[in-house]
Amino acid sequence: MISLDDFAAAVGASDPVTVTGLGTRGGPVPGVRVVRAPAGVEWVQPDEMTVCCGAATPVDVLVAALAEHHQTVALPPGGTVGGALALGCSDVRRLGWGPVRDVLLQARYISAKGEVVKAGGPTVKNVSGFDLCRLLVGSRGTLGFLGEVILRTRPVARSSRWFTAAATDPFALFTALYRPTSVLWNGSRVWILLEGHPRDIVEQAAGAGLVASEGPPVLPTGGRWTIAPAAVGSLTGEFVAEVGVGVVHHVDPTPDAWVATERPARVVALARAVKRELDPTNRLNPGVDV
Repeated sequence: MISLDDFAAAVGASDPVTVTGLGTRGGPVPGVRVVRAPAGVEWVQPDEMTVCCGAATPVDVLVAALAEHHQTVALPPGGTVGGALALGCSDVRRLGWGPVRDVLLQARYISAKGEVVKAGGPTVKNVSGFDLCRLLVGSRGTLGFLGEVILRTRPVARSSRWFTAAATDPFALFTALYRPTSVLWNGSRVWILLEGHPRDIVEQAAGAGLVASEGPPVLPTGGRWTIAPAAVGSLTGEFVAEVGVGVVHHVDPTPDAWVATERPARVVALARAVKRELDPTNRLNPGVDV
């Protein structure tokens, strides 16, 4: 178990405070006192497919440590573990690997009162009560600052290869393939990540008319839209869509119409009520909207 005493003392219980890691996912709130969570891999339990680490551990460091056991974790590369969980955005492998929120099994975090709080449990079987871990993922540090986390790991595939093909309709290829890990589409071309046995991958790719690719395309950074998966075909402009997931990386900011659809007023009201309950003085990452 990682000691969180110093982290809790640094957070305190009174003045506004913000947390930062490597600064790759937005960085701390400007003009607010900054604290940093502990870092380091505490333990790996390959048989249980779990790992414990400090929230400030770089994702790349964690992935390297798990690679020794032929395992990995479904977090986006770059930045810290805590930053990836706090932001809650999966990377382009979400189709096959699942969302970020499913990775976190247990969290020990610092509350707005400066206290160490445990949420969740190291295995699914012993989790009971409110699922606070789900609230913490994507909360952007407004409900508590992650200190130590226990994560679910997954085996590394025997082979993992990207392919591409011209396509004006991504769903034809999407339905023809067996459990692709990722299907990306920009309106005229698809990029597909296949994982599994090398021979099966080659046969699938050949049967679908795919050619090898060095990797996925560069993703636009103007806005990250969330839409109904079936609405992908109606997109215009410069974009890369995650087919089957409903995430769109667009050169333009997210339109107000999409925001209203994704976060209706009742959802926003509920999120803010939870924020008031857990941080009534709004001292954790003040100014960050929930």
